[in-house]
Amino acid sequence: MAKLYFRYGAMGCGKTMQLLQVAFNYEERGHKVCVIKPATDSKNGTKLLTRIGPERETNFCFTKEDDIYEKVKSNFSDVSCILVDEAQFMTPKQADQLMQITIKLDIPVMAYGLRLNFKQTDSGFEGATRLLQIAHDIEELKTICECGRKATANCRFIDNKIVFDGPDILIDDGKSKVEYRALCPACIEKYREGEK
Repeated sequence: MAKLYFRYGAMGCGKTMQLLQVAFNYEERGHKVCVIKPATDSKNGTKLLTRIGPERETNFCFTKEDDIYEKVKSNFSDVSCILVDEAQFMTPKQADQLMQITIKLDIPVMAYGLRLNFKQTDSGFEGATRLLQIAHDIEELKTICECGRKATANCRFIDNKIVFDGPDILIDDGKSKVEYRALCPACIEKYREGEK
């Protein structure tokens, strides 16, 4: 039976790079894959881009209203694997649809995404929370903090100042410099207390 895999980690841990590597491996061996991402991730249009260069066009981007299972069943039932980037932006129902793909279509699904939002709460990313509940296989992809320790959190900075409140999704507000950094708990506290 096919399985649903969830690979999560803080920003900068190489989730998209690993997804592209998996796609390459399948295709190098003559298999077709379907690469998708949520339309919520609008910063690169329909492409997946990595920080170190490799990129790829998706097969489709989906909205919160889309039925991913039906899209795959109708258009991609001949693929060997479904690869999902930015899976945290899915709805819980869409995470369940990924499970249905593995059960009813017998196609493995590998979803990559963040576990927590910048506020450090699961409720900000319902897709990730649901994947943590139902995935057959869960793996943390690791990266390091600016101090060298393991980074576990995604922190939002606006104009180089850390913020702990605001909308769950903010890619670019057009007025301020918005960036995200992967930090360890100790560095988060130092920023919170104004020591950094």
